[in-house]
Amino acid sequence: MYVDKRRKRYPLIIFAAVTAAIAVFLLQWGARTSGEDMGEESAAALKAAVERSALQCYVVEGNYPPSLEYLEENYGLQINREDFFVAYDIFASNLPPDVRVVSRE
Repeated sequence: MYVDKRRKRYPLIIFAAVTAAIAVFLLQWGARTSGEDMGEESAAALKAAVERSALQCYVVEGNYPPSLEYLEENYGLQINREDFFVAYDIFASNLPPDVRVVSRE
């Protein structure tokens, strides 16, 4: 006599659910880590852009610009003020400025 034995599917379903939960967790963790790295890279790129613009002003005009606004008006510098705070401290017109970029988060 032939008896159809039904296989227990519960272990397979539980394994699939646990695997899916782990995959979702890893994707969210990776996205969060990637976002943090991009914020740091954006801050570094903004700092480099401010320093390049100030150096370009020094080469063209013979002195460093007095403010960030001067760089924005005359050298086309664009600063994302919604995401970053930029501190631009100048000591003398013949010394490079101290530029610090801090994320507003």
